[in-house]
Amino acid sequence: MPQPALQIISPNAQSTRQLGQQLGQLLLPGDVVCLVGGLGAGKTTFAAGIGQGWGSTSRLTSPTYTLVHEHRRPADSQTLYHMDAYRLETADALESVGFGDIWAGNGPILIEWPERLGDMLPSERLWIEIEAESELDESQRTLRFWAQGHRFEHLLADFEAVGK
Repeated sequence: MPQPALQIISPNAQSTRQLGQQLGQLLLPGDVVCLVGGLGAGKTTFAAGIGQGWGSTSRLTSPTYTLVHEHRRPADSQTLYHMDAYRLETADALESVGFGDIWAGNGPILIEWPERLGDMLPSERLWIEIEAESELDESQRTLRFWAQGHRFEHLLADFEAVGK
């Protein structure tokens, strides 16, 4: 993978959540955000921040066992889709959770373990890798961002500007 467009060191879980909140405020319907990292890397913490920033009144938790959680935003009835593909065994299993409806839905889509979806992912997306970096500080994370497509290049530029 090429060099990330943006890299941020987050000192703790609260900061990781706040970064998610900043990104969540910028998401539009149809935006696809892919969250990559090992177990316990902080993907769900970051996703929970995205949900808060986006305006969900429900708390985002890991959808590992259900594959998809839907979160409504009361202000405009949009839906934020939070998918976890970790336990996905086949692409056919996506149909059982209404995957086609999710792509055509009226809100952004967060995907944990997106690499399991392979060619089913749209070519334009925001790819975020979250990694626990320091053995000395277990709460520190490195977040690396790749924008794939013009929409996400602009989104990432706006996100970077908000953080300054």
